[in-house]
Amino acid sequence: MQKNAYSKRMNRYDDVLTGRRWWSHIYMKYLWRTDDNAIAREVLAMIPDDFRGKILDVPIGTAVFTAEKFSRLTDTEVVGLDYSDEMLAIAGKRAATMQLRNLRLEQGDVGKLPYPDESFDCVLSMSGFQAFPDKPKAFAETFRVLKQGGLFCGCFYVTGQRPCADRFVRYVLNRKGLFVPPHLTRNEAEDLLHSLYGDKVTIKIYSSTLLFKCIKQKSNK
Repeated sequence: MQKNAYSKRMNRYDDVLTGRRWWSHIYMKYLWRTDDNAIAREVLAMIPDDFRGKILDVPIGTAVFTAEKFSRLTDTEVVGLDYSDEMLAIAGKRAATMQLRNLRLEQGDVGKLPYPDESFDCVLSMSGFQAFPDKPKAFAETFRVLKQGGLFCGCFYVTGQRPCADRFVRYVLNRKGLFVPPHLTRNEAEDLLHSLYGDKVTIKIYSSTLLFKCIKQKSNK
C-alpha cells in the first residue's frame, strides 16, 4: 500500500518536471519556454562520468534527473540533502530500485548545512534556489562546504526574464509554497556568484532558468 502511494506521488511530481505527459509538456513548453530535460542534461554534463570524490546534491528532491547520473559515478560518494522528508522518501525508493549504493540521503537545511568547511569536491543544486527562503545564506553555505578548486553547478529560476512565468510564480507557485520569494534577478544572481567565485563563473540563461558553473578559487594563504 505504502509502495503504491510513493509511486503515485513520484509519478505526479516527476511528470511535471520531465514533461512526459501531454499536460506537463504543454506546461513546460508554453509557460516556461524551456525543456527541463535538456537543461538537466547540460548541468549534469558539467560533472564527468569519471569524477572521483564527494558530491553534495542539495536539494535532491526525488532524484528524477540525477539518479541515472549517480549510477555512473562509481568512484564517487554522493550525499543527497533535502528539507522535505516526503521528497527523501521518494528519492530513497528510487535509489533502492536502482540499487544506488553510492548515495546517502539526509534531511537538513541548506541555510545551515551540517557539514564541516570544505567537505565536498562538488556541490550540485538542480532547481533548488527558488525554494530557499534565504538565498544569499544558501549560496554562502554551499560555498563554505565546497573544497578549494571544487565545482559548484546547477540551475534555478530567476525573475524578470519572462513576465508570463513571473506571474505564474507570484500567483501560484509562491502561494502554494513551492517557490519562496524574494527571487533573484539575473543580474542579482550573477553578482552574488561573482562575489563568491570571482571570475570562475560561467552562466547561461534559458528563458527564466539560469544555469551556472563555478569553481572555488584556491586561497593564497
